[in-house]
Amino acid sequence: MAFTGPSGPVMTREEVDRALARLGTEREAVEASLLALQDHPGRRLLEGAELTGRTRERWSAAEPGLQLLWTLFDTYAEALAAARAVRSRRSRPSQSELIELTELLHGSGVTVSGSQLPETSRSLTGGARLSQQVSLTELVDRMNDWYGRIIEIASAADAVWSALPARIDLLLAELGRVQALARSVGVHPGEHPAGDALDEIGKELASLRSEVVTDPLAFWTPRPAGPAHGRAPVGGTVETGRYDRAARAVDDIRLELTDLLRLRDDADERLERVGETLARADATLAEARRARGEVLAKIAATEVPTVPGPASAMRERLAQADQLRAHGQWHRLAPLLDTLESASLRELERARESLTSVTAPLAVRAELRGRLDAYKAMAARLGVSEDPELIERYDQARRMLWSAPCDLRAADYAVQRYQQGLRAAQQHTAPPGPRDGRPYGA
Repeated sequence: MAFTGPSGPVMTREEVDRALARLGTEREAVEASLLALQDHPGRRLLEGAELTGRTRERWSAAEPGLQLLWTLFDTYAEALAAARAVRSRRSRPSQSELIELTELLHGSGVTVSGSQLPETSRSLTGGARLSQQVSLTELVDRMNDWYGRIIEIASAADAVWSALPARIDLLLAELGRVQALARSVGVHPGEHPAGDALDEIGKELASLRSEVVTDPLAFWTPRPAGPAHGRAPVGGTVETGRYDRAARAVDDIRLELTDLLRLRDDADERLERVGETLARADATLAEARRARGEVLAKIAATEVPTVPGPASAMRERLAQADQLRAHGQWHRLAPLLDTLESASLRELERARESLTSVTAPLAVRAELRGRLDAYKAMAARLGVSEDPELIERYDQARRMLWSAPCDLRAADYAVQRYQQGLRAAQQHTAPPGPRDGRPYGA
């Protein structure tokens, strides 16, 4: 026969024993969790930190729960101890004892003060309650609620503090090395954009570190709550966007400074190459001027292009680059030297083109001389070299080509006349044979 009490059906002795065993295990688990929370690095840091912003707001609301958790735990332990005391009176408890145990274990047999349950301590009319009767299950639920809030904040803060401050410190140390490198290549704030950028990155990292230390939850993105039973968010991610941007900026500037450092090591050789290129250009222009004089003397009726003067402006810029090198102004030397290298190559090409255009008439004369000699050799092979008309035409062409000044147009015409005479002589000496597909005389 089942008996009922104020909290419903009365528990049997076996049910009481099983409940006490379960609650004893639960008590040990709760105590272990509270001790772990007490030693949690995030909680310890939160208690000692000067907090601001979101972290200060949330921790101020959650911190009272630390003491409250232990108070609720003590109440829970006392209630469990009271139930154990009732059960230990005799091996087979009486009906009244079973009713008492049922009330202690399943009923609202635990008395707590209203201040211990702030969310539920007000009546429907709004008046605060001095105390309230709750069950052990409700007491554990209340402890779980406070524990969840505290451990969430402590874990989030610990995750942020573990992830960012040390990395920021390492990046600040790297920034110091990059700034020293910048100074070594003449990059200073107020004089070069990279110097200003390094200054700004230093200020940003100092500000970021201060914010991370005082308001870690501002850099924490909790994982969305699960759909089942409206679970609280579990875990999350540390927001490292500002740190990542600063780290990329430091890397970019380091690469830029590495290029300047390489320039410092290679500047002497590169400046020397530019000087040598300009010297070759000047020598080529000097050769073009000499060639122009020769052309004017040896070639008649020919317009010879003028030869430009040396690149004095380039020499001045080369001297300016040398001064920048001497004073260690590598950031200013870099673009100037790049320009000088490409400009010196263009100057050399311009000088070579000038020499080619100036000496073109001499090349034409040489080509005509070669053609005339080739035609004479052909006449010898054909056995017509002693032809009086060919001899006369050859002598005329040769006089024009080997006399100064040489009239190229007239000489070209004379070479063509010799070629035409050679063709005519060749036709007169050719043996009879097929012509137009028919035999001679057909």
